[in-house]
Amino acid sequence: MIRWVYAFIDRPEAHFGAACDFWTRVTGTRLSAPRGDRGEFATLLPDDSADPYLKAQAVTGVGGAHLDFAVDDLARTAGLARRLGATPVHTEDDLEVLRSPGGQPFCLVPWSGEHRRPAPVTAPDGSTSRLDQVCVDLAPAVYEAEIDFWTTFTGWTSAPGTLPEFHTVRPPAELPVRILLQRLTDARPTGAHLDLACADIEATRTWHESLGATLRSRGAHWLVLEDPSATTYCVTSRPPK
Repeated sequence: MIRWVYAFIDRPEAHFGAACDFWTRVTGTRLSAPRGDRGEFATLLPDDSADPYLKAQAVTGVGGAHLDFAVDDLARTAGLARRLGATPVHTEDDLEVLRSPGGQPFCLVPWSGEHRRPAPVTAPDGSTSRLDQVCVDLAPAVYEAEIDFWTTFTGWTSAPGTLPEFHTVRPPAELPVRILLQRLTDARPTGAHLDLACADIEATRTWHESLGATLRSRGAHWLVLEDPSATTYCVTSRPPK
């Protein structure tokens, strides 16, 4: 059973420090001590008594995002993922790294009792936002298979989005991160990016730009930005809860 979810902020090594500085500021967190052989991992720690749900990783390729699922039975959950078509990538004590049928990396880790969601972040102008979604960007050929996989693997509520190219896999209310599946118009490799729910997307855009973000495009209910590492993310008009 999935007990907690972490969103990983994967950013290029050359810009990892700048990216971590940006994401701690826009999520109201502070960075933990680095971990890993190269100091490539860190946790974004909330300033209140809530449990962390965001982590950062320095990667050698382009930036993106992935999910870590904290579970109460690692071997059983990994077995389920494999039966549903996931491909094993790496195994070590207390860690399983896999790829979904469409190629999206994700990890399984033991649950450590996390259960307290942080509150939304309040910007200097009073507007609120929350990083609460990982959007998996999918070629048309793998879109339906990814819907089937993530729906069955998580056991969460699964429903079409407000536009035909989106499908939402929504967890129980106590979990901090949901999954959005997006069908692209071309056959690009699978990737993922972060989404924030915002009370006022223009106010959030202005705040993020003051911290080094760059606006790239506008969608129906969202804005596409790049953080200081030139990695794409979105701010959306969903209410932060």
